[in-house]
Formats: sequence, structure tokens, C-alpha cells
Amino acid sequence: MKAITAKEVEQLVQNQENIRILDVREVEEVKTGKIANALNIPLPLLEFRMQELDKAKNYIVVCRSGGRSGMAARFLEQQGYSVTNMTGGMMEWKGETV
Repeated sequence: MKAITAKEVEQLVQNQENIRILDVREVEEVKTGKIANALNIPLPLLEFRMQELDKAKNYIVVCRSGGRSGMAARFLEQQGYSVTNMTGGMMEWKGETV
């Protein structure tokens, strides 16, 4: 499974790279702030909503600390999606949130 640091993701966002972020935290957690344009699909719902994702695109998967996003990334990879786990999660994120 591919991994990327929060700092590397922050650089991509600052450079306005065309990246897709999938936030698998619970709705209540996301209310405390999320990375701009991140798509929120809580981990328990991922199996039922993964058709909302495009298999032709790469997604950076994010959660609070990197554990749930790691599980989500492994699951999506097995389903044929191109994903990268953001290690350290939002606890390591220093960039802007919305």
C-alpha cells in the first residue's frame, strides 16, 4: 500500500495539484475541520458508497491518525481502486481546514 505524509499532502494542496482526498472519519469528527474539497465517506459506509469513487483516479485517504485510512486504503486497493494512505492523519495535518 502506498503512503504519503501529511506534509507532502499539504505541499500538493498548496501547489493546487489536482488531488482527490477521501476522508473516512465520522461526520462528527469532520465537523471539527477537514481538508478543502475532501470527500467524506465514513469508514463503516465505505463498502456501500465506494461506487461514488472513480477507479481511474487516485485518492489520498485520510482519517484522524492514519489507522482507519490504512484499513480503507487496503480495502479499496483490493477492490481495484488507486489509493494512497496519509500517514499520521489529521493529527499531523498543519495545513488549512474548512
